[in-house]
Amino acid sequence: MPRFKKSFFAAVFILGWGAGLQAEERMFEDFEAEPAKRWDFVADTVMGGVSTGSVEFVQEQGVSFARLTGAVSTENNGGFIQFRRQLEKPLSDTVVGVRVVLRGNSESYFIHLRTTGTILPWQYYQADFASTEGWSEIRLPLTSFEPSGRLLRKTPTARSISSIGVVAFGRDHSAQIDVQEIDFY
Repeated sequence: MPRFKKSFFAAVFILGWGAGLQAEERMFEDFEAEPAKRWDFVADTVMGGVSTGSVEFVQEQGVSFARLTGAVSTENNGGFIQFRRQLEKPLSDTVVGVRVVLRGNSESYFIHLRTTGTILPWQYYQADFASTEGWSEIRLPLTSFEPSGRLLRKTPTARSISSIGVVAFGRDHSAQIDVQEIDFY
């Protein structure tokens, strides 16, 4: 085969493979196709807290999203409600952050990441963000995630991330946040 044809086919193969890989790495969730099978609701009641809430998966005007609602209470050493998903496979080392499309009740919320290094149930990395009443996109670099304790690395690595959660946390308040998309960039 002439050199030009070999180079051309090699370039097409590499570019095509790379484009497919990148798309697979980036898209994480759009809350279509049975999201209830992938996401779990968790509240502080698992450790004696008294917060209440739920996650429901909604389709409204052609838009699918997850809606987290509830009452967060710090009584009994509690203070969180969340919906969380386990990752099916490790992320690429090229991932540098989390992108979320959301709307809410103008409260602050958190994204929690668990990693292969967060062994204890109360260990996680968190980054906070403000919600607005209209749909907006936020980007949270991995460097903005704070560890929950001194025994964890300063910054999570993409390959080590094992789950992601959307969390109402840390203070008494009413939570309502809608999440349309979550992916890693």
